[in-house]
Amino acid sequence: QGKLVESGGGSVQAGGSLSLSCAASGYTYNLNYMAWFRQAPGKEREGVALIYTPLGIPTYADSVKGRTTISQDNAKNTLYLQMNNLKPEDTAMYYCATEFVGSDWTNPGKFRSWGQGTQVTVSS
Repeated sequence: QGKLVESGGGSVQAGGSLSLSCAASGYTYNLNYMAWFRQAPGKEREGVALIYTPLGIPTYADSVKGRTTISQDNAKNTLYLQMNNLKPEDTAMYYCATEFVGSDWTNPGKFRSWGQGTQVTVSS
C-alpha cells in the first residue's frame, strides 16, 4: 500500500522561501501524476502544482506561478515544492497527492492518495 510523507514546512516571514518534500513509498506502479495542494483554515483545498512525472512537465496554479517550482527526484521517489517570495496568503497546510483519476487536476477529489500534510505559516 502506497504512502506519502511530507516534510519541510515551517514559519517564515513574507518574502522568504521554503522547500517542501514528499517521499513516496510502497507504490507498485508508476505514479504518472503527483501534485501539491494546500488548505487554509476555513477554505477549500486548492491545487498548487502538478507534475507529469514521466517527462517532468509542471503545471501551476495562477496564485503561485512565477514563485513556485515543482520538481521530482525519481531515484529517491521524492517530490519537491520550492516556494519563493512567500506571502501571508500562502499560509496553509500543504499536502502531497497522487493516483490522479480525472481530467481536472485542481479538483482534490480526483486524487486517491494523500499525505498527512505539512504546515506553512507566513507572517507579514
